[in-house]
Amino acid sequence: MKMTGAQAMIKALELEGIDIIFGYPGAAICPFYDALLDSEINHVLTRNEQGAAHSASGYARVTGKPGVCVATSGPGATNLITGIATAYSDSIPMVAITGQVALELIGRDVFQEVDTTGATAPFCKHNYLVKNAQELPRIIKEAFHIASTGRPGPVVIDVPVDIQAQELEFIYPETVDIKGYKPNYKGHPQQIKRIAEAIAGAKRPVICAGGGVITAKAAGIMTEFAQKCGIPVVTTLMGIGAIQGDHPLNLGMLGSHGVFAANYAVNKTDLLILIGARVGDRALGTAEKIAEKAKIIHIDIDPAEIGKNVSTAIPVVGDARLILEELNSVISRCETMEWVGEAERVKAERTAGKERAGVKETSGTLGVNPRLVISLLSGRLDDKAILATEVGQNQIWAANSFIAKRPGAFITSGGLGTMGYGLPAAIGAKLGSPGSTVVVVGGDGSFQMSMPELGTIKQSKIGVKILILNNTRLGMVREIQKSRYNKRYSQVFMNDNPDFIKLAEAYGFKAERINADSQIEEALDRFLGDDSTYLLECVIDPEEPTI
Repeated sequence: MKMTGAQAMIKALELEGIDIIFGYPGAAICPFYDALLDSEINHVLTRNEQGAAHSASGYARVTGKPGVCVATSGPGATNLITGIATAYSDSIPMVAITGQVALELIGRDVFQEVDTTGATAPFCKHNYLVKNAQELPRIIKEAFHIASTGRPGPVVIDVPVDIQAQELEFIYPETVDIKGYKPNYKGHPQQIKRIAEAIAGAKRPVICAGGGVITAKAAGIMTEFAQKCGIPVVTTLMGIGAIQGDHPLNLGMLGSHGVFAANYAVNKTDLLILIGARVGDRALGTAEKIAEKAKIIHIDIDPAEIGKNVSTAIPVVGDARLILEELNSVISRCETMEWVGEAERVKAERTAGKERAGVKETSGTLGVNPRLVISLLSGRLDDKAILATEVGQNQIWAANSFIAKRPGAFITSGGLGTMGYGLPAAIGAKLGSPGSTVVVVGGDGSFQMSMPELGTIKQSKIGVKILILNNTRLGMVREIQKSRYNKRYSQVFMNDNPDFIKLAEAYGFKAERINADSQIEEALDRFLGDDSTYLLECVIDPEEPTI
């Protein structure tokens, strides 16, 4: 079948089952957008290309399918870069399609030309510069395969405008065979046997669940495994939801911004079982010290992550779900009741202490307690609800106070820590799961990084709940300057923020502001009263600590 390159791109997306894409048009991608008019694929016009990438990420997080974002050449492509890097850091499947200047003009620094493949190479799984229209079907098929297999991640396809106009004979490949790309899914039997032996001999084992557990759809089998063996579980930021938030074995998030019980368990363990976790500095800043007194098992689909940040006694490369299924079939319950009891006791004591310290009503003069509002919000959300966050104090307050009821219920930028991620990610999540209540928690600083995406919400006619924790500060940076720079505050004050209520109303959304804990419950009832967009601004004490 004869068609143009642009038509072939659309046809390939349809054959991949793509029904929604996020993008922003421009001259070098116009043939693609012209062909899109003849397709039933839903295109969401974001207000910035970065918003398109983050929305594609949010969509991928809730559907499990690669998100697709589209931009033109030059600044369009460079605006995608932060979103591509964010997806790469968090192993999110994505296909980014960019227009490029005509093939013969590449390298001449013509209008809106950048080296997109060169710029994105360090933080995507693979990228393509298409030089022959006949290769488009194969390239697109490969891109989706690479993005969604092994350790997921973004793939970039850069298509010159003249290639989009070229004619080709469209033949879409049924299979993909890429030399040198053969992800290993099954764990080595001998290594699995060694894990079983190590667990049987451990007195204080701990499972550290990362985002890879959720990606591998291994949450259920991991919980079953933890229960069978009597092993407490801690999570990374990206692993929130890998085990139900209120499960007795869940000790919470570990790390520099984690909870005491999780960090206590990791520092007392004699066997740390890392599953789908990168061992980042915020999670395990003293990883080598932990390795000195505990045996470490590391299970990961990506061999490059094993041993990168911590010495590993038993490495296993493969799919977390398949490996845990194998382990579950060969292991029996361990003698860990005393250790589980100790971990649960520490968790209970710290929880009680936190309640005594004030996760309850405060006086109106101090504003709203951010932990309380998120805790009360969490209790009102059903099992299908999704919470997205921005980055900063709001992210940590949400991570430690939100009870994730299932995998995929908590969406955040963990690896790169991208401010401005939450709102567009929430848009993608809502479009990927329209039957779910989607809430985005943001600070006043991070919200303003993607504030124009309110226009995308309005145009797409979707309902997203927006909770702004407004302390008129870049709160986490202010804390760093307070503790490390002798309170020499530099460029962290945002006292002249816009009126967020009037802003929301300008888009036709309902909105309100509260400044006391006594107002939270009634405000949340209005906030969640229906499926329309609602902005709730909570005035927070500027001195409120992150943890």
